[in-house]
Amino acid sequence: MSSPTHTADNFIEEIIVEDLANGKHGGRIHTRFPPEPNGYLHIGHAKAIVINFETARKFGGRTNLRMDDTNPSTEETLFVENIQSDIRWLGYEWEGETRYASDYFEELYQLALKLIDKGLAYVDESTAAEIEAQKGDIGVPGKNSPFRDRSAEENRDLFTRMRAGEFPDGSRVLRAKIDMAHPNLLLRDPVLYRIKHEAHHRTGEDWCIYPLYDFAHGQSDSIEGITHSLCSLEFRHHRDLYNWLIEALEIFPSRQIEFARMNVDYFITSKRKLKMLIEEGLVTGWDDPRMSTIAGLRRKGYPAEAIRNFCMHTGVTRRDSQQTLDLLEFNVREVLNRDADRYMAVLDPVKLVITNYPEDQTEWLETENNPEDASHGTRQLPFGREIYVEREDYRKEPQNRKYYRLAPDKDVRLKSAYIIHCDGHEEDAEGKVTQINCTYYPDSRSGEDTSGVKAKGTLHWVSASAAVDLEVRMYQPLFTDPTPMDHEDRDFIEFLNPDSLTMITAKGEPALQGAAVGESFQFLRQGYFTVDPDSTPARPVFNLTVGLKSSFRG
Repeated sequence: MSSPTHTADNFIEEIIVEDLANGKHGGRIHTRFPPEPNGYLHIGHAKAIVINFETARKFGGRTNLRMDDTNPSTEETLFVENIQSDIRWLGYEWEGETRYASDYFEELYQLALKLIDKGLAYVDESTAAEIEAQKGDIGVPGKNSPFRDRSAEENRDLFTRMRAGEFPDGSRVLRAKIDMAHPNLLLRDPVLYRIKHEAHHRTGEDWCIYPLYDFAHGQSDSIEGITHSLCSLEFRHHRDLYNWLIEALEIFPSRQIEFARMNVDYFITSKRKLKMLIEEGLVTGWDDPRMSTIAGLRRKGYPAEAIRNFCMHTGVTRRDSQQTLDLLEFNVREVLNRDADRYMAVLDPVKLVITNYPEDQTEWLETENNPEDASHGTRQLPFGREIYVEREDYRKEPQNRKYYRLAPDKDVRLKSAYIIHCDGHEEDAEGKVTQINCTYYPDSRSGEDTSGVKAKGTLHWVSASAAVDLEVRMYQPLFTDPTPMDHEDRDFIEFLNPDSLTMITAKGEPALQGAAVGESFQFLRQGYFTVDPDSTPARPVFNLTVGLKSSFRG
């Protein structure tokens, strides 16, 4: 039987196609996604998730989920659970059970002893500042630690005593013995283990020494038989150490491949900075809809499919990219335009009275749920003498002949209802319109119109007697600058947008009262909105997901 023919769409796939052609690893493809459980995942992580899972899927491979849980100071089970939830929500399922670097603490410890026995690692009692000073600089060789030439026997004794808890935090570390003049500063005897007398979220107090990223990560890849370790470009300089450890330890040769991370205008993708926003009370939490977290984007109403499409459309490159928010919203709008039902809500209501409509009459009018998909069916709308319309849809005096909305002596159609003729308005002492007065053409009902009246404009509306009060949260970007982190002389906090959230009370059609949390709608002529978890039957809450229009052209 002949092997399947694979084509490559990016440089990572080119490497995989070559490996498959050469029969490397028996044709097996195995990737992994290894987040630190010290915060929520953000849009940058979404890109990494998509690349890892989609690459493996394309070539019939597998993807592991492994928590890089080697720092007990910052990690929580809550973050583990949220990471798992986010990945599943994005549409992916990992191979087998969730894995943890902490699963391999004993194996990693034994590998560290192997390095010591081979004379390739030593226990150093220098302070952190002294170790930093020893490393030198670019073009300037470092200096050997005074503890570098300890015997393997002495290093093994000290390291086992470190594990036993004999020494205080910061008093000793285990360093690889490589080259203090290496052009890559990361290979100038990097620290592999440090002492931390802190309970771990999974292993409790079993350990008081913990491996650093560079030791835990690559060795965990090898333990799991990961064939292609895909990571973002910031780890390029770590690859030399990754490969050195594989060779020194004579373990499975996982291959690290770096791709460019993805940045998006008006978003920050530093978990430390996102945590700072929460701690300073500038947002409501990790899932605030203004945040770049997957949880925040989900709460705002972004569909998982749209995020996946965005990540795939932006491609896989070797150079960091800055993507526009318009492109992300374009992908969101494409999915919602297809899937979201159209409902009516009036965000800035003013009462309109149809003076020739019977006072006590209510009739039910049929309207389509989604003109893009007839399978979504229809629903009934209550209609009566008094309705609400948007304040901006009325002008006391139109400024041009092409104004097709409400104004004195103008005709407009009410969506799925009747054509009305505007007779005038009432206003308060300050000149603010308080009521619009109209008459309707009884024989102009939508679908049954025999009036002969031509109305060029169509307005959305809500029955006043049946209207439901909606709390609507109108969102703008959290920052006023598209790249708030790129200013050396200014703190990113200075670019916070004071108008990133505006809360209004709108009038919605009654069917919106029973909408489920997470359900998305297009409010006609307004935008796409999603039911927030704060919503209750008595007080429905909707988040603005994205407007109807964008400057982006795909």
